[in-house]
Amino acid sequence: MRRTTITALAAALLCGGLGQVAAASTLKIQLRADIRSINPGVNRDANTDGVVLQMVEGLVAYGEDALPKPLLAEKVEISPDGKTYSFTLRRGVKFHNGAPLTAADVLWSWNRYMDPKTDWRCLSEFDGRGLVKVEKVSAPDDRTVLFQLDKPSALFLSSLARTDCAMTGILHRDSVKADGSFDKPIGTGPFKFGEWKRGEYIRLERFADYASLPGKIDGLTGAKRPLVDEARFLVIPDNATAKAALLRGDIDIVPDIANTDIAELKKNDKVGTSVVTSMGLVGLIIQTRDPLLGNVKLRQAIAAAIDTRELVATITDGIGTPNNSIVPALSAYHGPVEKQGWAYDPAAAKKLIAEAGYKGEKIVMLANKRYPESFDAAVVAQQMLQTVGLNVEIEVLEWATQLDRYSKGNYTMQAFPYSGRMDPALSYESMTGPKDKQPRKLWDNPQVQALLDKSMVVNDRAERQKIFDELHRRFLAEVPMVMLYNGIVGGAMSAKTRGYVSTVMSLPRAWEISLGE
Repeated sequence: MRRTTITALAAALLCGGLGQVAAASTLKIQLRADIRSINPGVNRDANTDGVVLQMVEGLVAYGEDALPKPLLAEKVEISPDGKTYSFTLRRGVKFHNGAPLTAADVLWSWNRYMDPKTDWRCLSEFDGRGLVKVEKVSAPDDRTVLFQLDKPSALFLSSLARTDCAMTGILHRDSVKADGSFDKPIGTGPFKFGEWKRGEYIRLERFADYASLPGKIDGLTGAKRPLVDEARFLVIPDNATAKAALLRGDIDIVPDIANTDIAELKKNDKVGTSVVTSMGLVGLIIQTRDPLLGNVKLRQAIAAAIDTRELVATITDGIGTPNNSIVPALSAYHGPVEKQGWAYDPAAAKKLIAEAGYKGEKIVMLANKRYPESFDAAVVAQQMLQTVGLNVEIEVLEWATQLDRYSKGNYTMQAFPYSGRMDPALSYESMTGPKDKQPRKLWDNPQVQALLDKSMVVNDRAERQKIFDELHRRFLAEVPMVMLYNGIVGGAMSAKTRGYVSTVMSLPRAWEISLGE
C-alpha cells in the first residue's frame, strides 16, 4: 500500500560531541513574569511554555515555516486513508535521568495526558470534543508508535506540536512521584530542571547527553545543542529595567522588546537585535451585519482607502512588513496568491462610497491602548478613511470591554489583534463561522466554511495550497477584515551573546547560544 512519508532532516544523529562548552557559563534571559508551573501543558501560559520547552520535546515540533516536522520521531508515515499515523522513534535519544527513549515512554506520556486528572491543556483536542479523536495508541515495538484517529485530519500533527500543549512532550515516568503527583519534568530537551526560586529565577542545567538533530536551527526542531552550562531565566517584569540590565551586561537576552526600543538599540554597539514577524494578525475587523458596513462596496472602499505600506511603516517604526492575507507571511502556505493584496486607490474608494449610497453616517472604530500598535493602526487608518470622506470616530475601551464587545459581535469596526496560529486553517477558523451560533466570527459564508472544513481534512500540501489560495481571493473580495500585517517579535542580546535569533513562535531560546568575552 502507498504511504505518505515525512522524513527527519537526516538519519544521522549527534548523540554527544556537542562541541566546546565554555567553563561555568551562565546564559541569563529575562522573563516578564514568573512561570506558573513546571508541569508541561498544565497550569501554563505562554511565559511558562518558553521555559518548559527547553526541557521537554515531542514527536514533532514546529519549524520556522510553521510546519510540524519530526523531532523525537525519525519519520512519520500516514496511511492512505489518513487515519493512522506511524511514528518511528530516533535512536540514541536519552531522558535527563539517562534512560533511553522507547515507545513505552510515549504510551505512558500519552495515557497520562489523556487522564482528566492530569488537567492537560489540550485534552479536548484529542478526546473527540475537538477536530479529531484519537481512538487508539499502540506500540508494536520499542521504536514504533501508532496513533489511530476516528477520521482523517490535516491538523493532527499541528495539534501535537502546539506550544500551549507543551509540544505533547514525552516524559519519563520518574517525572511523577509514587502517589502519581507531578514532581519535575524528566524530558529529552537540551536543558534539564535545576532550581525554581519563585518570583526570582528558574535555573536550567545543560544536558550533556542531549541528542541533537544535525543541520541548522529550525524553530523548535533542528539543531538544539546546549552550549552553556546553565540557562537562568530571571523574572524582570519592567521592560525599562530589563533594558537597563542588558546595557549594563547584567543579563544577556531580552526576548521581547518594544518597536521603539528596537530602533534605539540598533544604534547601540553594546547590544545586538533580532527581529522577525510572528504568526499573529493585526488588522481592522468589520461587522458585516452592520446596517451600514453590511454593504460590501463600503467595505471594499475602506480597503482601497488604506495605504497599508505607509500605515505599517508608520506604526512599526519601519520594522513591520505589510500583509493583506490571513495566511501569515512566514507560513509555508504564503505563496504568490497570498502576496496579492488590496490596491491603495483613493479615487476608487470615493467611487465605491458613492455607489454604496453613503451619506456621511458615523462609523465608530473601537480600539484599546493595551496593544499600542493596534491602537496606532486605528489612528492612522482613521486619518486615511476620513481623507476619502468616511466619518470615522475612534472609541477607546479597556481591553476586557473591547474583547467582550468582540465576543458578542457588538461593534461596527475594531482595530484588533489576533494571537498567532501556526496553521492557516486555524487562522481562518478564528474568524470564519456562523454568526448566529458564534457572534464573534467575522466571516459568515457557507461556501467559505466548506472550503475551510476541507482544508482541515486534506493532507496533500498542494491541495491545501489551492484551498488557501481560493480563500484568500474570496477574502479580498468580501473584506470581512482589513488585514494589515503580522505581529513583530523583536529581541535584544548582549554583545557577548553568540547565536541568538528571535523565533516565529515568540518564545525565548537557550540552545545553540554561546557566550564570548
